[in-house]
Amino acid sequence: MKLLFNRVFDGADEMLSIAEKELEKTVAELGEAAPLVMPNTAYFLANHLTYLTKKVTTVGELKACFPEVKASWEPREQKLGDVFKTGFGTVLAAEVIEACKYARSPTPYGEGENREYWGHMSDAEVRELGVPLVTGDIPGFVVIIGPAPSDEEAVELIKGYQSRAIFVFLIGGIIDQAKRMKINMNFSVRVVPVGPDIWSVAHIISVVNRAAMIFGAVQPGDREGFDHYTFHRIRAFVNAFDPVADIVVACGGGAIAMGFPVITNDTKDMWPVPKSLIIQENTKDFIETSLEARDIKIKVTKIDIPVAFSNSFEGEIIRRADMQVDIDGSRLDCFEWVRTLDASEVEDHRIELFGPDIDSVEVGSRFPMGYIVEVSGKNMQTDFEPVFERKFHNFLNCIEGVMHTGQRDLIRIRVGKTAFEAGFRAKHIGEVLYAKVKSDYEAVVDKCQVKIYTEPAKLKELRAEVNKIYEKRDERLKSLTDESVEVFYNCILCQSFSPAHVCVVTPERLGLCGAVSWLDAKATNELDPNGPCQIVTKERVIDEQLGIWEDVNEAVNSASHGSLQQVTLYSIMQDPMTSCGCFECICGVEPTTNGVVIVNREHTGMTPLGMTFSEMASMTGGGVQTPGFMGHGKQFISSKKFMAAEGGPARIVWMPKALKEFVGKRLNATAKELYGIEDYASRIADETVTEDAEGLVDFLTKQEHPVLQLEPLL
Repeated sequence: MKLLFNRVFDGADEMLSIAEKELEKTVAELGEAAPLVMPNTAYFLANHLTYLTKKVTTVGELKACFPEVKASWEPREQKLGDVFKTGFGTVLAAEVIEACKYARSPTPYGEGENREYWGHMSDAEVRELGVPLVTGDIPGFVVIIGPAPSDEEAVELIKGYQSRAIFVFLIGGIIDQAKRMKINMNFSVRVVPVGPDIWSVAHIISVVNRAAMIFGAVQPGDREGFDHYTFHRIRAFVNAFDPVADIVVACGGGAIAMGFPVITNDTKDMWPVPKSLIIQENTKDFIETSLEARDIKIKVTKIDIPVAFSNSFEGEIIRRADMQVDIDGSRLDCFEWVRTLDASEVEDHRIELFGPDIDSVEVGSRFPMGYIVEVSGKNMQTDFEPVFERKFHNFLNCIEGVMHTGQRDLIRIRVGKTAFEAGFRAKHIGEVLYAKVKSDYEAVVDKCQVKIYTEPAKLKELRAEVNKIYEKRDERLKSLTDESVEVFYNCILCQSFSPAHVCVVTPERLGLCGAVSWLDAKATNELDPNGPCQIVTKERVIDEQLGIWEDVNEAVNSASHGSLQQVTLYSIMQDPMTSCGCFECICGVEPTTNGVVIVNREHTGMTPLGMTFSEMASMTGGGVQTPGFMGHGKQFISSKKFMAAEGGPARIVWMPKALKEFVGKRLNATAKELYGIEDYASRIADETVTEDAEGLVDFLTKQEHPVLQLEPLL
């Protein structure tokens, strides 16, 4: 019998030996000067940066770090501290192995549709996790190290976690099982095939450590800070199937040190450690045992539909070849509408279909559909109607095999063949909308009924009616300015990951995640007066041009637990609003032109600042104020309050083409109103014009960009 401690040490030795051989081979093949760049990250080799404070950029620098990696193995006494230290060393050795692959190729696991394994995850992907983590849409993470006893049990386990919205990482043989059972795997559906070998676990630990730096502002080398952050704020755990090799046990030592319990059915040379190493011989009970170990309580909304419903399916893509029917508002009369009625006019849980069902057309056909969700409640307000409608996108995307895009009368819903074959029909859209509106808005909705229309003539009539409602709402929204309202709201949802961050949400400045408008914050406060969105008064103005109020500062100081003393809402240069790390865009001053560069999270290329999104974002997140840099939502770009203290949107000199197309129409309208400029977006450069400062100056001069007439920022 081998002691568990010795299993950790032996497994660590095995990982170290593989890493040493792989490093020697890579040095001999590529040379020490060969670049070593992990794609789309500002954090180098994140685990080396975390534990050794080393910014590794070449194969030679990786080699120079290796003696410190080896030093992690000593001393080796039968103490938990030494086991944990060895576990961290094992992770570093694993990262050496994986880094050597990326030194040889930026896409060692393939790319696009040929990407067999995920490997390294980008900073943008890490940031995508921010909002769902803080809202609880992702309640936790599981790392499954396989294979499971059977292909069927592998599917049951993966689907079981997916139905509970747990983010699933797969390593080893269970990936092959999932492939055989045709499970959809990618980052967007939250089932990620990381790699075939145990050392690919380094990529998962990299995600965790980057989350601590991005959202928690934990600094490299602060081992205690990282351990505290991962233990208290990242609810992760490991499932390892029998037989568990020593090298896996060694990695488990590192996981446990980070606060991630390991659940296994392997009883050989193992002994249980409460809340850390849990022996569960019945693999059918892995899920419940794991959730209990991390104290994760799942709120399940019972919905009468024939397919699964979970946040895990929000990123699912239904391609044309897999589509049963296409409800296309760009070509047919479609819409979604929430209407407030008197209680006497609403019969709770009444779902009606007026017209043919989706099984009445051939596979792949377009189909018209509009639905009215009618609600009543003594606390219901008409201002909440568009808030509910915007949530329909999330609700319907949680249906397995269904994809929703757009809003209002430009919605598009694709129902996949698998969902259709399982029995999904039009009425089930009504079931989902009813269940989610009643559960999510129970504080204001007493009764709810859904009417679904598919008859073309009636849809045409109703679409004309609902467009008049949309127009009235738009006029109402236009009248909502920062000056016209009596209060703002704060939002501290992200404090679960970024303790010092506070958003101040105003009518003209939505939350930096892009998900919380002033009306959303107002509705959230009405629904839960003690919740994450609190009223912020704006009665004692200090400087209205900069956007400074004494009572806003007091609210921010209180909500940030004393971390922030002052915030200016309309300036990038003086005490800008903090960022948690899950911002849609980041804006940075470009000194050559006296303008600002904006880049969105999806853009992976270079900017004229000489930095990518990830590199700019690394200076801005974690709840700190960084003059000259600012995180914000996409919609804020076209606001008249965008950098109003420094000249407003006239400062924008560059943004990615896709982002410019997204905001162009609204930005043009704002620029025309403020500056009298027609087609302002065409004067803003993008990556098709230049990615460097010299080319940017030439372009702006030719375009007679208004920034050239503004006062210097610096």
